[in-house]
Amino acid sequence: MLMVNSRVYLNSIVSLDTTSPKQGFDSEPPQTRHSSSAVLALKASINTLKMASRKQTKLAFEILSNSDPTSGTRLGRLAVEGRKALETPGFIAVTSRGVVPHMTPDVIAAHAQFGGVHMALEDFIEKNNKTTPPILNCPGSTSALHTFTALPTSLISLLAPRRTPAVTAPNGNANTSISVFTSTGFQVLPNKSYINSIETLRPDIAVALADIPYGTTAGQKRTAKMGDRSGQWLSQLLTDKPDDQPVFAPVLPIDYQSQWEYLNYIVDDLVDSISGLAFYDSNMIPDIPATTAMSTLPRLSLDEPSSPHHILRQISLGMDIFTIPFINFATDAGIALTFEFPSPRTPTTSVSTPHSSILPLGIDMWTPTHSTSLLPLSPSCTCYACTSHHRAFIQHLLSAKEMLGWVLLQIHNHYTLSTFFTSIRQSIQNGTFENDCEEFARVYESELPEKSGQGPRVRGYHFKSEGPGEGKKNKAAWAADFGSRTNRKEVDVGLVPEEGAEGLQDKGFAEKVDV
Repeated sequence: MLMVNSRVYLNSIVSLDTTSPKQGFDSEPPQTRHSSSAVLALKASINTLKMASRKQTKLAFEILSNSDPTSGTRLGRLAVEGRKALETPGFIAVTSRGVVPHMTPDVIAAHAQFGGVHMALEDFIEKNNKTTPPILNCPGSTSALHTFTALPTSLISLLAPRRTPAVTAPNGNANTSISVFTSTGFQVLPNKSYINSIETLRPDIAVALADIPYGTTAGQKRTAKMGDRSGQWLSQLLTDKPDDQPVFAPVLPIDYQSQWEYLNYIVDDLVDSISGLAFYDSNMIPDIPATTAMSTLPRLSLDEPSSPHHILRQISLGMDIFTIPFINFATDAGIALTFEFPSPRTPTTSVSTPHSSILPLGIDMWTPTHSTSLLPLSPSCTCYACTSHHRAFIQHLLSAKEMLGWVLLQIHNHYTLSTFFTSIRQSIQNGTFENDCEEFARVYESELPEKSGQGPRVRGYHFKSEGPGEGKKNKAAWAADFGSRTNRKEVDVGLVPEEGAEGLQDKGFAEKVDV
């Protein structure tokens, strides 16, 4: 395996310009002359990291499976001080503006079984830098992030710079900052500001900045910058962060040859200072250097699986923690997830595809046949929605655009994923995971059902920023004018008389008649 000396990598990352280019992704930074003081400063930073690397953070990860921890499926437990332990493989919920869509904190505490949430700093900051975002002024003795979002204390909070999936920014990243999509528009997020926000918010886990050009394919020159910038940002975060703050290092969505210097820099100098790895491409897991320190770190997937089949594949590669955006997409589309691992425990002929034994991964609640159905969303599900309500009621709520309909679907869909991962962990423990995956592939369709109905009003996590001149995402509930211009004229005839005042005077006015 190729290895790189940390001194060589130092020379590459200190050659970055500290100014921010105004051009796009492929802009070349101006050639500058760096003094030896910059090199010495970065070397001193790495020496500081090495001396502080053995300090304990508030996070611990334990591999419980008996299989080889360097490859393949594995069982684990992620423990954070003051939080409920997360059994792995497991998932954390994806939030928008600090909340899980359709679920209030009390609903999460009462009915949710996931172990944590993924939050994005870009959801809390604004384009205007003249004022401090309210979340950064929120008091909190332990975690201002938990306090501001009213997150249940048992859940683990993970803070990343960008949401998942991220919105493509019109401008590229710079040497010291990335472009983010705030609630009021696109903005630049410097690495230093991100570090200060982590220090203020004190999330349970923080994901370091990654130089990722969303929406574009990086060229050869661009991929070289990605590793250099990400390494510099990670080093700065590890140097300036509080001692007990757990940090996950990003693994970039490019091939191994394009980031081997960056990865080996982590192995040689930073592995004892990080608490985990955040993968933007799960295919990179087999290429991670198979050292004991690297293989025992928890692995977070930011690869956005689009179906449970993709989740199973990532687990087979050795992934531990997942963010699953398709849960929110399914809920908004009115789809109730019905899959079980490895196969349904009870007969599900009511949701099977006609003329086929293959079962769908979910049912479309907009289908007219559900309007009179008294069945639960899933026959064997024991969530609140399935034990307290039936399909006809939920379809009525969706048709009437009552937000309770999406609340019940969200509770059910998150519960379905929780039981899905519970069955996966049991399968790994029994040593039947590979056979169970094959059975799951035979029983269920490969993709989720397509959306057929209209979802709720578009909110923050729905926006994709299609470019200038894009229309409104939400149609007006009532038309701006009641009827066409022709209809208005018909109404106006009776209100505005065509005769003048003299004509009306001659005709006279109606008189009141006593009855």
